[in-house]
Amino acid sequence: MALIEARDLTKTYVMGEQTVHALRGVSLEIDEGDFVAIMGTSGSGKSTLMNILGCLDQPTQGVYLLAGEEVEVMTQDQLASIRNRRIGFVFQQFNLLPRTSALENVELPMVYAGVSVAERRTKALAALERVGLAERGNHTPAELSGGQQQRVAIARALVNSPQLILADEPTGALDSQTSEDIMCLLAELNAQGMTVVIVTHESDIAAWARRKIVFKDGRVVEDVASTGAGAGGVAL
Repeated sequence: MALIEARDLTKTYVMGEQTVHALRGVSLEIDEGDFVAIMGTSGSGKSTLMNILGCLDQPTQGVYLLAGEEVEVMTQDQLASIRNRRIGFVFQQFNLLPRTSALENVELPMVYAGVSVAERRTKALAALERVGLAERGNHTPAELSGGQQQRVAIARALVNSPQLILADEPTGALDSQTSEDIMCLLAELNAQGMTVVIVTHESDIAAWARRKIVFKDGRVVEDVASTGAGAGGVAL
């Protein structure tokens, strides 16, 4: 079943007298449980697509359905609700609150969802355990390595049990070994049934996915299945 259905998406920005066509009629489907890498140079449209898929932006024209819900006609409140219910975000710079513990950072999406304090704590601990950081819950981001901070960010993305993980350059701020560790974790989550979509410009990171979509000038120029083999060369 398709979790993501995009039909003829266009996105146009008007900047003074200049019109920028960020997306030019993009159509694609991503099934539940898929692991997709979106690639392309700067300005190719991949980040614009990611923002639309994540309900952070809306297309100028076209249809976007997420789990059967028509996103492009939603109000801002409805978009916020679908983000919190269905999507977990992972960013290059982690986006953790610096003076807040790892556990409290993971709890944040549940605060917005109105979950009780006791339930928040239980679910946040379970999410940290899932990413191998249960013992570091009381540490602030400054007391964690870059890889550990990204694991906290992934735990935060998982805590509301989303259907979709969107990861924008999730290894961009990490060294090669830590990048491999993070991709191993995302591959494990995908193997457990989570749909994972990553934006990356690195071919070795894209090699972890089972499908690669390449953008150029606002259009899809390549959409191919890959082996889903990680840096270790073992197909998942």
